[in-house]
Parts: sequence; structure tokens; C-alpha cells
Amino acid sequence: MEKTKNGKKGGSKSFLKGALWIAIGGFTAKIIGALYRIPLTNLIGGRGLGLYQLVYPVYCLLLTVSATGIPSSIAKLTAERIEKDGNDRAVFKTAMKLFLWIGALGAGLMALIAPLLASAQGSKEVLSGYFALAPSVFLVSAISVFRGWFQGKNKMFPTAASEVLEQLVKVGFGLFFAYWFRDNVAKAVVFLLLSVSISELATVFLMLAFYKREKTPREPSKGGGRVGMKSILRLSIPVTFSSILLPVSGLLDSVLAPRLLGAYATDAVTLFGLFSGGAVTVINLPVSICYGIAAASVPSVASAAAQAENGKKSGVRRRIFYALGITVLVSAPSALGLYFFAEPAAKIIFRSLAGDELQVLVSLIKAFSVSALTLSCVQTLSACLTAQGKPQYSALSMLIAVTVKTAVYAFLLRDPKISVLGLAYATNVCYLVAFVLDLVYNLYVSRKRKAKGERTEHDYDHRLGSGKRGLDGAR
Repeated sequence: MEKTKNGKKGGSKSFLKGALWIAIGGFTAKIIGALYRIPLTNLIGGRGLGLYQLVYPVYCLLLTVSATGIPSSIAKLTAERIEKDGNDRAVFKTAMKLFLWIGALGAGLMALIAPLLASAQGSKEVLSGYFALAPSVFLVSAISVFRGWFQGKNKMFPTAASEVLEQLVKVGFGLFFAYWFRDNVAKAVVFLLLSVSISELATVFLMLAFYKREKTPREPSKGGGRVGMKSILRLSIPVTFSSILLPVSGLLDSVLAPRLLGAYATDAVTLFGLFSGGAVTVINLPVSICYGIAAASVPSVASAAAQAENGKKSGVRRRIFYALGITVLVSAPSALGLYFFAEPAAKIIFRSLAGDELQVLVSLIKAFSVSALTLSCVQTLSACLTAQGKPQYSALSMLIAVTVKTAVYAFLLRDPKISVLGLAYATNVCYLVAFVLDLVYNLYVSRKRKAKGERTEHDYDHRLGSGKRGLDGAR
């Protein structure tokens, strides 16, 4: 068991505890969200869900820009500041100012383009829905800063608790509104979207309560305690770019794949839907559980990297491999389970599917199951690169991987014998490429940091020795 500079215990136990909290919170939130869909569908029907889905993807895109990448970036800077002088509130205050502005711009943009989007989508009914959802972009930016700050302090419970509360409030208000306005579907959808904003507001109040309970030194550090916005953006922008790549790639897939499949299949859209809405959903379940390991690895690796920068023995590589080992330990059995129990899993999650569609989905899950392992590992290794201050390497590896994926399925989908399985094979290749590149980058960066730390330590010893000899000569 190690101790950090602020006297708090660290090491494997705190790492596992933090990862477990995030995993429990994230998984519980997903289960609540999945169960929410059942009564919601009964109340608002297919048309209501369709109206809801017109607005939600735009919100997710703006959310990716304004909030994705914040937690890991803030966690890295917070862990470094704790290792340096313990004044982590400086990181929090600067980050909160920055991302509240970014969140406000995102919310304003959503409200500004709402009339154009509603008109383009041919459904003016959703215009009010955009306005109801816009505040969420602003609120989630604040929540992300809180979560990143707590994660940097190796306190994962606030993140887990906030994720569960977020879902509970959304589900509670959502079902109430859906029932209350069940005779007016368009109005029900607007209030459903408003329930998302209400849930984010409740989460902000919860995080404020956690923040006020923290007993962190408020006095400035020797260097004034300032943290530059540039240093935060330098980390956040590459992480955000990396996160945007997958949704953008998915959008490209939705255009190219059905066309390629349509050359020989009459149900091309259905086949693509079984992959993107079926197999991907199933594979992402174990990956979401492993997110806790990625989140916990950021303060652990960042703290070790800061020690290495100061010429101390830190064990950066040891912490990276420990996080990766735990990820494999969790995701490998999940991947095997999905392969051997693909049919029961498909029947439980997608009860309405039967016949040929069910069999296609089962085949896709089996072919795609290995990605439960590789994508989980990519998630952890990307977090480790962010913790070492090199998120641009993760973004580069994902860009290369996505490019390779597109080229592979563009070739495979031309073969009717392979058909939609080509998408699963191509995505497997994508995550394998990203995994290998991220692993190589982590080893490269940690080796450079270790060499730099050894030089720093050697120079310090040399200066100390020179001073000692000078004193001896004076005597």
C-alpha cells in the first residue's frame, strides 16, 4: 500500500475500490435506463419514440463536444496538483469557469439552430423539445468538471452516485410526464426531454453537496495556485476529438454499409440495424462496466507520472499494466460468455426478434464478441495516455483504426457470403489496431518519462556530490 503526498492511502485496494464504484454506478444507471424504455414505449408508442430520437442525437453530438474528455483531463491535472502541493481547488475553479462558458455556448447553439433543425426534419412539433433539452448541455459541462475533480482525488463514489441519481430523476419525471400527457404525444415528448434537464439540475445540486463536504486546503500554493486554461484545453481537445471519431464513424457506416449491402440484399437496412442497434448494444454492456477501471487508472497513472517528472521512482508502467490486467480479467470472461451464450443474451435483450433476424443477430454477437475485450482495453489504455499527458496519441490511434475499419468493411461487404458479418469483422480489426497502437504509445511515453526521471535523479545526485566536495575542500 502506497501513500500519496496528501497523506491519503493509495495502491491497488483504492484503485479497485474506485473502479468498482464507477462500475456499479454506471451499470445500475444503464439497467434503470433499459427498464425505462419498456413502460415508456407503452405510453408514447412508436411515434413518440421517433420524435424523441429526432432531438436526442443532436443533443448527444453537442454534449460530446462540450463535455466529453472533461473528467479524464481534470482528473489528470487534479492528481498532478495533489502530488505537487495539495492545492487541487485551483484546477477545479479554472476548469469550472472554462467549461461553463463552453457549455453555455453549446446550449445557446442548440437553441439557435433548433428552428432550422425542426424545419429540416419536417417536424415542427419537436422545436419546443430542443429548447427543453438545451439547458442540459450547460449543466452536464458543470457535472463533468465535478466528476473529473473527484476522480482526480481518487474519490469515485460521487460519480457513481450522480449517475444513478441522474437516471432515477429522469425516469421518475419522464414516466410521470409520459402518463400525464399520454393523450398528446408531441407534448409528452417535449416534457420527456425537459425531464432530462431536470435530472441534470438535480445532479448539479448533488455534486455541489459533495463538493462542500470536501476539506481541501484553500490557500494558494507557492506558485500562486494558478492553472492555465491552455493546459486544460491541451488535454481536453484531443480526448474530445477521439470521442467524436466513433460517432462520426458510425454516421459514415450508416450511409455506406446499407448501400453496399443493398447491392444484393433486399433487407439491407434491417441487417445494418441488427449490427448497429443490436450487436453493438450487447457488446457495449461489458465495456461500460470496464469504464470504472479506465476512470480509476487516470489519477493512479497521473500521480506516478508526476513523481517521475520530479526524478522519483514511480512505477508508471507497473500501474499501466495493473490497470490493463484488471481490464482483461473482467472483459475476457465477458467476451467468452457472449460468444457461448449469444443466443440467450439476444433473446433476453431483444425479445421481439425471432426467426432469421434472431439468427443473424446471434451470428453477429458471436463474431463481434472479441471486441468486448479489445474495446475495453482500448478504453483503459486511452485513459492511461491521457494520464501521462499524451491524449493526442490516443486520438491518432483511433483515427488510424477507424480508417482501417472503413477500408476493411468496404471490401468485405461486397461478398454476399460474408454479408453484414463484414461489419463485425471490420470493427474487430478496428479495435485491435487501436489496442496495439495505444499499448505501443503507452510503453513509448512511459519509457521516455522513466529515462527523463533517471537523468533528473542523476543530475541531482551529481550536484549534491559536487557541493559536498566543495565543502570538503573549504574545510
